[in-house]
Amino acid sequence: MGRLMLISMLLCFWAGSMLMIECGDPYIFFEWHVTYGTISPLGVPVKGILINNEFPGPNINSTTNNNVVVNVFNNLDEPFLITWHGIQHRKNSWQDGVLGTNCPIPPGTNYTYHFQVKDQIGSYMYYPVTSMHKAVGGFGGLRINSRPQIPVPYDPPADDYTIMIGDWFNKGHVALKKILDSGRNLGRADGVHINGKVAKGDGKDEPLFTMEAGKTYRYRICNAGLKTSLNFRFQGHPMKLVEMEGSHTVQNDYESLDVHVGQCYTVLVTAGKEPRDYYVVASTRFTKREATAMGIIRYQNGKGGPSSDIPKPPVGWAWSLNQFRTFRWNLTASAARPNPQGSYKYGGINITRTITLANTAEKVDGKLRYAINGVSFVEPTTPLKLAEYYGVANKIFKYDNIPDEPPTKISKVTLEPIVLNMTHKALSKLYLRIVKRPFNLGTWMAMHSSLWRNVEIGKWSPEKRMNYNLLDAVSRHTIQVFPHSWAAILISLDNCGMWNIRSEIWDRHYLGQQIYISLLSPNRSVRDEYNLPEDVMTCGVVEGMPRPPPFSS
Repeated sequence: MGRLMLISMLLCFWAGSMLMIECGDPYIFFEWHVTYGTISPLGVPVKGILINNEFPGPNINSTTNNNVVVNVFNNLDEPFLITWHGIQHRKNSWQDGVLGTNCPIPPGTNYTYHFQVKDQIGSYMYYPVTSMHKAVGGFGGLRINSRPQIPVPYDPPADDYTIMIGDWFNKGHVALKKILDSGRNLGRADGVHINGKVAKGDGKDEPLFTMEAGKTYRYRICNAGLKTSLNFRFQGHPMKLVEMEGSHTVQNDYESLDVHVGQCYTVLVTAGKEPRDYYVVASTRFTKREATAMGIIRYQNGKGGPSSDIPKPPVGWAWSLNQFRTFRWNLTASAARPNPQGSYKYGGINITRTITLANTAEKVDGKLRYAINGVSFVEPTTPLKLAEYYGVANKIFKYDNIPDEPPTKISKVTLEPIVLNMTHKALSKLYLRIVKRPFNLGTWMAMHSSLWRNVEIGKWSPEKRMNYNLLDAVSRHTIQVFPHSWAAILISLDNCGMWNIRSEIWDRHYLGQQIYISLLSPNRSVRDEYNLPEDVMTCGVVEGMPRPPPFSS
């Protein structure tokens, strides 16, 4: 017993010396080896990115408050970096895994992420943010289970499955990067995959998952693609939506769900049909030519292949908008803690700052760039957060270098890092309006645990505030914005760090549609923000500089 206690104390000291993650909560450890490998989701061999020889990558299966330690070995021939999409990283943006906070992992080296899934539950994913690596793999599911003492608003499922869907380009990530660097967008994808596969329907397809008749299963569905919204459905089986990106929802049944890029949904599916094989289907939305992928779900001891009667996707983006309006927060359910989700009365909080982000597509020196309020983001060689921490931010970027309202006329798009300087806990809220100019539907990721107050077509005006949902808007971290439309979101400013707001449409993200929000600890205290980890990678102008003195306790 004494030896076990000593090991525990040493472990806590080791972890705390790097980033002060919570001792007493369980640790889970992973060792990942990132390599190239040949994959063929659409039947065409592509140089893909594997994690431990898996595509998609391995699932991270965690529980609320677990300390997650992932040692990533980069065996590629280029820098590599993974982000943990939707994980809050309380006081710890050092582990966010985006280029504004972290140096990429050089080839032939490794880096260990240490983060805690503090007070979170739900369905998330991870993926690479360097170059165009996301186009060829390196992504997978990340689930956070509720602690046994915290009830969930449904019975325990018979099993828990993750489905990664996405569009797919057969060109490979190097060719796609050259397309974007030449000043063009990616165009239309070659097809769609489901967990890296497409069923041929010839009776020889292996099942993705197996169900037992009469039992109910949890499926976590994430769109890890580059740019295409997908409609997902089970042949002959309704889906009961129970959670999205960390929030329990009012439990409605759906025949199909539009899953936009970067979004994750959790549904319950009951195996209540004739025991046989059934298709799961993913189809492109809002594209001139529809592409569809199918996979097999098999009943145990079932007899017979799936029916050829494939359920059709809906038509038009108005259907998708109307479906979105049915999503509601379950105000009676507990989240990661015993208090109900509805105890957070966000509708009564005063707004401290209003920012409108308008996105445009412009040419700069003859090459396509995507801009926000007249500025197109470029990645500096020194991560923004490192520059800020080392006191050399003025050499890398300017604060508040976009206007809070978009210019009525943009004469010239500028290229530079975009950083908004915000006040920590300034009445706890920031209000953003993301305005969609007339090109295709997009998905935006905001800071973690944002509240989507409204999505509406037409032009925004002050009286539109009367239509905002001030009661049960779902707290999540992505939102779709439809053509000629706008979305209103509410963001908490209670988590110090450097946080990325970005388009999840990857050619727009790569070509400039992202910003960062800086929230500094006013007292330079570890109560607000953790110190720079001892093993953090440095690069750019801060490489070789002496470390700044640590924050006080």
